[in-house]
Amino acid sequence: MSQHASRLGGLRGRSHIPFGAPSHQRLRRIPRRPRRIAMLSVHTSPLHQPGTGDAGGMNVYIVELARRLAAIDIEVEIFTRATNAALPPAVELAPGVLVRHVDAGPYEGLAKEDLPAQLCAFTHGVMQAWAGHRPGHYDLVHSHYWLSGHVGWLAAERWGVPLVHAMHTMAKVKNAALAAGDTPEPAARVIGEQQIVRAADRLIANTAEEAEDLVRHYEAARELVAVVHPGVNLDRFRPADGRAAARARLGLPADALIPLFAGRIQPLKAPDILLHAVAHLLEEDPSLRERMVVPVVGGPSGSGLAKPEGLHKLAARLGICDVVRFRPPCAQDELADWYRAASVLVMPSYSESFGLVAIEAQACGTPVVAASVGGLPVAVRDGVSGTLIDGHDPADYARALRPFAQDPGRADRMGAAAAGHAQSFGWDTAAAATAEVYTDAMRERRHLRSAHG
Repeated sequence: MSQHASRLGGLRGRSHIPFGAPSHQRLRRIPRRPRRIAMLSVHTSPLHQPGTGDAGGMNVYIVELARRLAAIDIEVEIFTRATNAALPPAVELAPGVLVRHVDAGPYEGLAKEDLPAQLCAFTHGVMQAWAGHRPGHYDLVHSHYWLSGHVGWLAAERWGVPLVHAMHTMAKVKNAALAAGDTPEPAARVIGEQQIVRAADRLIANTAEEAEDLVRHYEAARELVAVVHPGVNLDRFRPADGRAAARARLGLPADALIPLFAGRIQPLKAPDILLHAVAHLLEEDPSLRERMVVPVVGGPSGSGLAKPEGLHKLAARLGICDVVRFRPPCAQDELADWYRAASVLVMPSYSESFGLVAIEAQACGTPVVAASVGGLPVAVRDGVSGTLIDGHDPADYARALRPFAQDPGRADRMGAAAAGHAQSFGWDTAAAATAEVYTDAMRERRHLRSAHG
């Protein structure tokens, strides 16, 4: 019997609350929390600008979670791949949060798909850092995305600590909902994810649907999956001084209809659906052209890097270049202004593990029109804080946007409900729930040690 199978056998009779229920209900006697954890993010640094390259919601997730864990006295050391020779070996991101840069492969020009060949070098760098400390320096490993999971698997075994893993996205789920022209995830990733699921002490899923995907597609043990909704920085993302003031700061017309796309520009995120929907609206009502602005805020990523000019060419073919404004990725404070300025955020994604952008926009008082996929039905309260759409027909998105054109007050009314909905997604709640998952995993590890003498 494998080590993992033996461990699972020891868990079968335990009284675990099913995933989806608050994780604190699983705890009876609360042992100590970890003092210090090693957090792994191989392919993208928490210091990178979200919205460009491979940086996106996961970067925001790691930064905000680490900050909040440090605030409750759990030190976090984040290991990530060095992408510039000038980077210092370690950078303090916040009090109690250290980012360690690991040399693994060339600094620049290495695609995410090439990183599996560098995992050995990355693991070596992590082990070198660990070797400089006393035994027991790290109480737990928390890995993000499957590449990090393989490093975390080895590190956790070597250090004798639990491994907690967050997939963020899954190959089998992405491959089941590919956008036209997108590239399927390779078989090597599927196999790698299956290995991590078997090795991890706990798996953190963003939503109950993601937890079900882990069970259905990867045969994860239900009792090892904990659902923890990501949060939003409610200090940064808030209505502030309102839509009119944000539009003035960004140089946008005060009375315009502004459907916004914000995120990485790649087929998976489907910004093309928004452009086609806008073309539908203008065909139906040409007068909208005088009072519509469509900002697309973000940079090419993933398979979108192969045709970085593709969206610009689509806007030209559709004859809507005059209303579309392409803007590069921006700092979080400016992004909050784009959310506030918008009439509605549009997220036609083919797959989203959660959809942090949707929560951020709602927290700023902006409703959302989104595809009913992945975690978006959790992030968006259909009919209250936004509208969920089955499928990716641009005509359906045009139909959902039309009421915002016909009724200028709709954005304010739904926006108020959206801001209220977002209040339940604070990062403090997410960090507390994650800390409980850590504590649960450590307790189980100690229980197994004592049981085996």
